[in-house]
Amino acid sequence: MTARTVGGKSNQTLTNSGETPAMGNQTHSAPPPPRNEPVLDYAPGSPERTDLTTELVRQSSEVVEIPLIIGGKEIRTTETFDVTMPHAHTHVLAHCHVGTEVEAQAAITASAEAWRDWSEWPLEERVAILLRASALLEDSWRTKLNAATMLGQSKTSFQAEVDAACELVDFWRFNSHFANKVHAHQPISSPGMWNRIDHRPLEGFIYAISPFNFTAIGGNLTTSAALMGNVVIWKPSTTGVLASYYVMKLLEEAGMPPGVINFIPGKASRISDVLLSSPDLAGIHFTGSTQTFQHLWKSVADNLENYRSYPRLVGETGGKDFILAHESADPQAVAVAIVRGGFEYQGQKCSAASRVYIPDTIWEEVIERATAMTKELKVGDPSDFQNFMGAVIDRKAFDSIKSYIEHAENSTDAEILAGGGCDDSVGYFIEPTLVATDNPNHKMMCEEIFGPVVTMFRYPASAWDDTLKLVDETSPYALTGAVFARDRKAVREANTALRHAAGNYYINDKPSGAVVGQQPFGGSRASGTNDKAGSVLNLQRWVSPRTIKETFDPPLDYRYPFMEADQ
Repeated sequence: MTARTVGGKSNQTLTNSGETPAMGNQTHSAPPPPRNEPVLDYAPGSPERTDLTTELVRQSSEVVEIPLIIGGKEIRTTETFDVTMPHAHTHVLAHCHVGTEVEAQAAITASAEAWRDWSEWPLEERVAILLRASALLEDSWRTKLNAATMLGQSKTSFQAEVDAACELVDFWRFNSHFANKVHAHQPISSPGMWNRIDHRPLEGFIYAISPFNFTAIGGNLTTSAALMGNVVIWKPSTTGVLASYYVMKLLEEAGMPPGVINFIPGKASRISDVLLSSPDLAGIHFTGSTQTFQHLWKSVADNLENYRSYPRLVGETGGKDFILAHESADPQAVAVAIVRGGFEYQGQKCSAASRVYIPDTIWEEVIERATAMTKELKVGDPSDFQNFMGAVIDRKAFDSIKSYIEHAENSTDAEILAGGGCDDSVGYFIEPTLVATDNPNHKMMCEEIFGPVVTMFRYPASAWDDTLKLVDETSPYALTGAVFARDRKAVREANTALRHAAGNYYINDKPSGAVVGQQPFGGSRASGTNDKAGSVLNLQRWVSPRTIKETFDPPLDYRYPFMEADQ
């Protein structure tokens, strides 16, 4: 490199400081290498099945009181609501206290007090809390949290295991690893100086809003931001609040300081009005409906001039997720992907398969296999381990999904091939439903249903290119999608044509079941900000970097060499 002289100092080389954290409050030791938590199978006779069965009976026989937790203190209000089982909607599991504007303001105060200390904690100390939480969850808390998820959210043992146990453990392990990478990212330095980046937490609080369908999401929305030194106000879904409460208690046992995460169940509008108008709002970490996220975004815009800093908005919202089969696809693989991708957890996953495109050359074979499997699926109480599906989450969801099924029944260009039954006498049960249509623009192909309903469109195999365009343009969402083909040319064509149609894209696999550390999750377009939960990309949103340049021998003369007179 050519020598450069600035202010009389010679800088002949640039040195890379490497991945060495720069500031005193950053970690100097990496956490243990992360690993994905093994999934227990709960097979008959297994110890985990015996323990889970016992815990399901125990939790079914009690009624829990769920308080708010603000600044580490349990708060009980004058208003409560009942938490019931979706598959037995008269069975009360808990009475949950409701947060109001008063408690929301108290949470802001508690967060500010906690921020002063927590924001200065070394990263390695914050990591230690999450690693302890992961150790507790993989051991003593596993059965308790899985049982609460099964009863409160009507998940089967397998769906609860991959969510409340494995995914949450994975989030805590991998986020600790990724946080260390964020802090380790440092600039190069020239001789005579030291450049570094201070990865500061945001100034203010993060408003975390979690959905009912994944216990792990609530645990991640809150702790990913807290891990980076932020304080959080958490509004969990009222229909997933039991498991969320246990996550909060688990974090307390792991050593999370009071006020770092404040737990406020209640009516979203009453809480949001206070939090969104606060000058201390530093960010929103959200998973839920597209409409709600857009409302939050508009509210932030309306209050923009009042904030201390521009809030970070991170959201994962809806999807109309697709499966596209090429004529070279394996019909059995496509059929299994339809059934598993569309009906696991009653289709109440933002990644669930909802619209399917099948060429006429393999249509009959795929339909026959998918219909046969769908008719075999058992629906009922998840405590019966033979059931593949439980109930949808509540009355509102039941009525909405039922209305779509009725629309298909009354439609002249759609046909129900399997399922269609709806029964709310005991629980909110809806049969897994397969719909066929020759209209690619049918309502069932275009609108998010968020339930166990999959609609399939038959296209001419010769219209592959047109179908690729159809898949890309049909929905405003871009969350997940899957392409099935054994012809590699077709795979390449789909990869190109559908590049922006899905943030999580699968080849010869169902479009659901992302694993932390393996498939970072998130979509774009109307599906969210695509900040990829379970990756370093998400954690970077929760820091505000400060660049620091320290010069060891500063210049003492204002004049530069070019100013010298010619000889």
